[in-house]
Amino acid sequence: MSADLVSVVIPTFNRAYCLGQALDSVFSQTHQNLEVLLVDDGSTDDTRALLERHWAAEPRLRYLYQANAGVSAARNHGLREARGDYIALLDSDDTWMPWKLAAQLACLNAFPEAGMIWTDMQAVDPDGQVLYPMFLRRMYTAYRWFSAEQLFSAERRLASLMPDVPPDLSDAVVRCGDVFSPMLMGNLVHTSTVLLRRSRYEKVRQFDESMKTGEDYDFHLRTCREGPVAFLDAALIRYQCGRADQLSRPGLVMQIAQNFLLTVERTLERDRARVSLPDWMIARSLADGHRWLGETALYQGDRQQAKAHLAASLRRYPWQPRTALLLASALPPPAAGQLLRRGWRTMRRAVARVTAR
Repeated sequence: MSADLVSVVIPTFNRAYCLGQALDSVFSQTHQNLEVLLVDDGSTDDTRALLERHWAAEPRLRYLYQANAGVSAARNHGLREARGDYIALLDSDDTWMPWKLAAQLACLNAFPEAGMIWTDMQAVDPDGQVLYPMFLRRMYTAYRWFSAEQLFSAERRLASLMPDVPPDLSDAVVRCGDVFSPMLMGNLVHTSTVLLRRSRYEKVRQFDESMKTGEDYDFHLRTCREGPVAFLDAALIRYQCGRADQLSRPGLVMQIAQNFLLTVERTLERDRARVSLPDWMIARSLADGHRWLGETALYQGDRQQAKAHLAASLRRYPWQPRTALLLASALPPPAAGQLLRRGWRTMRRAVARVTAR
């Protein structure tokens, strides 16, 4: 057994119906030196009874109960209790491939400068059917801005680092680099895939408990701020899609969008001199944040907030025909017509300048 103790932090709330699969996937890891900190965020279902029935004799499982305070508070509770050399994060509706931790530990041994590693993921439906074999770049659209060479400065084949590499991973590549600036264009990291060195965690410390959802972007961006990170380009978890209690449901999208924009603005206020992105990319990131908020507000019937954010998006990045149409739809008819005519004239002048060159 490896001497590297991995603390696995799992927050849960009323997910007894799927929690067992998550725990089974952890205890089935080929890396067995584990402690599992299951933080029950005030569940009212039979979560506690489930644990007593199936895992009462498992010495590596520590059950931590708290009054309902949200996922950030639950993760922080587990992080404070963690004793491992490494810390892994897992949501209670996701599951890991058996070699997930062993592969990540091999990669971190090869890249000692990397304080964190994440991976790709499969997307599966509630019945376990694979929807997308590699889902990370589809879910996190910030990848469209950068090539692998722009994100990372070094790479190695996993097969050269892991003697007993599973056949499915024989061609997998691990890359390492400083992605702090690229992360300003949007999140690149999925929480259930993450493995942190304790030394990096101690610099980042905790999730922002004021963020009730969408908190992962802020945490991972601060993690990347503290130094190089690594990415294993292989799907080592199964990510559940389509369950009714997921944070991606429409009622929480506004909070996620608000926290995205807050994270970008707060980071720029603190670290603008460290950000190596060109000004137009920073403007585009802010524009995307305002557009996301404005569009969500419009669909929820909040026309005033929609107008404010859609207009803010266009000020930062004017060439957004769809955003202009959304803004027009949030205005009274006369004002909407005036906006559309002004936008049409602007587009005609821009096209004329291009064709005259």
